[in-house]
Amino acid sequence: MKPGIHPTYRPVVFRDRSADFAFLTRSTATSDTTVEWEDGNTYPVIDVETSSASHPFYTGTQRIMDTAGRVERFERRYGPGRRSR
Repeated sequence: MKPGIHPTYRPVVFRDRSADFAFLTRSTATSDTTVEWEDGNTYPVIDVETSSASHPFYTGTQRIMDTAGRVERFERRYGPGRRSR
């Protein structure tokens, strides 16, 4: 790698405020705000909107689409027998 052209790769805390969840990892992301981590060191912190602690896919709270209800609603709206075959 050429020296001086790559961003600094360092420890960064990513924090999901909606789930009160944070994790320490390495990244090139930068931030002006810092947080004191569990080990006593201060790291830059990046606030994210969604993480594995709050995303519906990972938490098991995702909604399943009711396809039968959609077909019934279509038939009520446009009448039976109008579906393409």
